[in-house]
Amino acid sequence: MNYLRFDRVILIAGALAMINACSKDTTTTDNQVSTEQQQSTAADVSVSHIEIGKNVDADKRVTEATKEFRPGETVYASVLTNGAAQNTEMMVRWTFQDGQIVDESVQTISPTGTAATEFHITKPDGLPAGKYRVEVFVNGKSAGVEEFEVKTA
Repeated sequence: MNYLRFDRVILIAGALAMINACSKDTTTTDNQVSTEQQQSTAADVSVSHIEIGKNVDADKRVTEATKEFRPGETVYASVLTNGAAQNTEMMVRWTFQDGQIVDESVQTISPTGTAATEFHITKPDGLPAGKYRVEVFVNGKSAGVEEFEVKTA
């Protein structure tokens, strides 16, 4: 009789181990699917063009394109994207010719096709004369750069 009880204990322990192993495999698969969905979402939005100018319209598109500005003017960057994804992080970094970061700003976008996102920079006392660049990042990855210049005359 003791052997029958021992066999039942072993049988039950084996069954529990198999159930536990199966549930772990399912969890791993769910995590892998979630990671794959996040990666495909990040890749679903791409920057097609960066417009630089002095004004933007209601659609966040540059209406007066230029690469030359005066110190007191506002510099607008309209980032045009294609694709669809939810909660995509878009950041722009404005840098001066010596590499100094002048400003950074972040927006979370959820485009459903072609879209425009507006960023701008201005300083109360005016931007110093020199060459600048604006770099766009989508979900932490560089997606494009445009250069412009601030001139005093």
